[in-house]
Amino acid sequence: MKIALGQLLVEGGEPERNLERAEKMIKEAANAQADLILLPETLDFAWTHPSALQEAEPIPGKYSDWLCKAAKEHNIYVCAGLTERKEGKNYNTAIFIDKNGEIQYTCQKINLLEVEFPYYEVGQKIQVIDTEFGKIGINVCADNYLDGLHIGHALAHLGAQMILSPSSWTVDYHITEGQDPYHEKWIKPYSILAKLYGIAVIGTTSVGYIVGGPYEGKKMVGCSLAIGQEGILARGDFNEFAGEITYLELQVPQRTEKGTQIGKRLKEKGYNFDVKI
Repeated sequence: MKIALGQLLVEGGEPERNLERAEKMIKEAANAQADLILLPETLDFAWTHPSALQEAEPIPGKYSDWLCKAAKEHNIYVCAGLTERKEGKNYNTAIFIDKNGEIQYTCQKINLLEVEFPYYEVGQKIQVIDTEFGKIGINVCADNYLDGLHIGHALAHLGAQMILSPSSWTVDYHITEGQDPYHEKWIKPYSILAKLYGIAVIGTTSVGYIVGGPYEGKKMVGCSLAIGQEGILARGDFNEFAGEITYLELQVPQRTEKGTQIGKRLKEKGYNFDVKI
């Protein structure tokens, strides 16, 4: 399958402008014969932007409908992050939309950073989706931190052949590409999951400077990432100024093991099951 990693320019508090750019990027990916486009986390209001506290929409709702319409019009799968208003609370939510414009799955970010607590509630579910390409697991950004990696382990145990992760990776304004800020933070945990289970782990991040909220003044610089058991499969450019798409031709990993067979595989790979307190 061909996957588009859509590094989208996301402006804080500008959902219509952001969705317009997302729609154009979906069209571009479809014109390039991509089967699926992965877009960033909370692409409507931007991550932790205060305006979302009062203006977030439900799912299905105004902003998810926008993405659904684009997916149907351009005959492409879409996985993206939105801010979801649900029962009076906000969630940092990822949605998976099929080629018919139907939402097949939503999940809410679980491993929230402390600065997110005023903005989003903790998600309470994970599962995998059966698609024409295989079983897909979805999580959001810091769900793949080393301290949240059990979420990825669980998706792999549920049979995921790939994990998609809408993200919004940020760095201080003075960080440059040469400093490679993401190796330990993202390449390492993605690689752990990919090599242990023989799966692909793919994250797409936003670009632009953050205005409003606890990270104001920091920048989102892309560096979207796809890792398989053989290593890095694709990587977006370090770029805080403009959005772009990186394409990945992925041979979807095949998995035969399940249940306790997975544990046996991990043991053969030297995984340490001992928990010491």
